[in-house]
Amino acid sequence: MKTDRLVSIIMILLDKKRIGARELADIFEVSPRTIYRDIDAISMAGIPVRSTPGTGGGFEIMQEYKMDKNVFSAADLTALLTGLSGLSNIIQSDETIHALAKIKSFIPSDRAKEIEFKVNQIHIDLSSWIGNINIQPYLETIKFALQENKLLTFEYIAHHGNKSKRTVEPYQLVLKANHWYLQGYCRKRNDFRLFRLCRMLNLQMQKETFTPRDYQKPQLHFDNVLETMQTKIKIRIHKSVMDRVLDFCSYENFSPDGDAYYLVHFPFIENEYYYDILLSFGDKCECLEPLHIRAEMKRRIHTIAAVYENG
Repeated sequence: MKTDRLVSIIMILLDKKRIGARELADIFEVSPRTIYRDIDAISMAGIPVRSTPGTGGGFEIMQEYKMDKNVFSAADLTALLTGLSGLSNIIQSDETIHALAKIKSFIPSDRAKEIEFKVNQIHIDLSSWIGNINIQPYLETIKFALQENKLLTFEYIAHHGNKSKRTVEPYQLVLKANHWYLQGYCRKRNDFRLFRLCRMLNLQMQKETFTPRDYQKPQLHFDNVLETMQTKIKIRIHKSVMDRVLDFCSYENFSPDGDAYYLVHFPFIENEYYYDILLSFGDKCECLEPLHIRAEMKRRIHTIAAVYENG
């Protein structure tokens, strides 16, 4: 986008003493002619850009308009770069690239190595190891629809495989527990809903725009609710699945049971999700108490075995 490029050029000029048209063209992947037009636009906006012809020449902003690089501390720059770098891994856009260029333009040359070292100490990669190949293009489509207030249509697979067509006003992209969601106003349900991107099919942005309504933020924290709903069950696990069980409860809930096993007080709610968690541990996990959950696990295991026997 031209506006973003103009701002980025200004930030680069504020940082550098002088830079040539060809170098700017390479940075933004445009022609030198486009850069000259951008410089004219910046000058018309009241920012005094001086052009020096010949070898070693280029564009520069008059010194009295330069910004003090020390306006950001090393810690400030490190935090900004760490966050933006992590975001750029999953949402690739001109805005993110230009924002990174702006922040980097504030780094004084004598502190560049120090800040680069600190940024590399924390690596944030929001992309998944494996998963739905539609997530990345869907993110781009939704991001553009958010910016332009465009309606989105898609098919949505809800509980028990029920599929329905939805028309949604998009309001927010949410990353929660390694899953992307869209918070939007569903015209089918006449209410705000949270949609998981991996359950969307045939996502399309429509030409029709909408007037934003009072926004209702999604409820993303259920700690208090879970505390009242969860009970502790007693399971016995093999040490080979200990790392996976730690995804759901803390080490304080573990006690050794011989050399190869642990007894675990496992937080549990009697629903499909939690039974599926226990089943995912296979024969490396045994539910000991309470007896009715142990009996239900046994029933589900027999049902699974019957599928293969019948086949």
